Amino acid sequence: MHHQYTSLGLMSGTSGDGVDASVIKSNGIDHFEKIIDKYFEYDSYIFRGIHSLKENILNSKDIKKFSKEISEMEREITFFHAKIIKELEAKNNDILVGFHGQTIFHNPKEKISFQLGDGKLLNQLTQKKIIFNFRKNDIINGGEGAPLTPLFHQLITFQKKIELPVCILNIGGISNITLVKESTDPLKLLSKDLGPGNCLIDSWVRNNSNKKIDYNGKLAAVGRINEIILEQAQELYANRINKEKKSFDTSDFDISFARGLSLEDGAATITEFSASIIADSILSIKKDNDFREIIVCGGGRKNMTLIQKIKKNLQRNIKIDLIDEYGVDGDFIESQAFAFLAIRTYKKLPISFPSTTNCIKPCIGGEIIEN
Repeated sequence: MHHQYTSLGLMSGTSGDGVDASVIKSNGIDHFEKIIDKYFEYDSYIFRGIHSLKENILNSKDIKKFSKEISEMEREITFFHAKIIKELEAKNNDILVGFHGQTIFHNPKEKISFQLGDGKLLNQLTQKKIIFNFRKNDIINGGEGAPLTPLFHQLITFQKKIELPVCILNIGGISNITLVKESTDPLKLLSKDLGPGNCLIDSWVRNNSNKKIDYNGKLAAVGRINEIILEQAQELYANRINKEKKSFDTSDFDISFARGLSLEDGAATITEFSASIIADSILSIKKDNDFREIIVCGGGRKNMTLIQKIKKNLQRNIKIDLIDEYGVDGDFIESQAFAFLAIRTYKKLPISFPSTTNCIKPCIGGEIIEN
């Protein structure tokens, strides 16, 4: 019988709007139980600070250039996470904390994946075992530092007895996919980032309105796609992007191609662009792999216009379901995953594999800070 750990996973995605927090119990191998899922929204100061940094840090030199702003925002974010831990620890002194932090720059070619969040300070503030910097060891070992959730995706398919093979499609700021062929062997997982998920849509809406996102895809639903601009954007993307990459950063994409369009038409065109990339990438994986179902998680699953356009672009006999239909809340997959990965790191078990991140060998991830 494997020892059960209680772990709190804290995840702030590319939308930068808040923190998903999940407390689970798990042995870090073949079982997990959800205890608490809760969302904590950033205040306007942190939200603006994150997106200002993300828009200004376009290369590794900018990290040094904006070091003062980074330091200030990192401290704010760390204190914000400390408050969450104190609220959710439930008097459990032995709780592990998987602290992902806020990604502001990701470039595996330069062996850099930079997340805002001070693990040592968080340990001092909470007196908890903090596991953070999950991507570092993978990158050192030749990996791209992402995606890191495939192992947890596999566990969900095992625990929910989902028929295999199946694809788990996560649509966050960046979209990524996990192909699960076998329910217990991590070496048979296949995963990669596909391209933009919500990042371009969110950026367009933030820059052209007082809204943060296109709620339920309503703006795109009433807008008109500019076919000429869409075709030019797709051609530019095809010529510029290395599709062999396992991971992308939001800075790999921009919304300049939609300049001049109305709010609604821009949302419609960008949503179609994002959906076409996701669908084309899925079809390229389908050529060499047999699967008939895609299960969607992440915030993008709520954008029904985006989901419908993905279905239309697939034009194949592939069933698409939301992960919620299997009794799993699709908003908290990644926070639960980092709680799970924190346990594996604490037990010195690998969290990434050659077929998931391109690392040269299975890698243990995360740094551990404890008193």
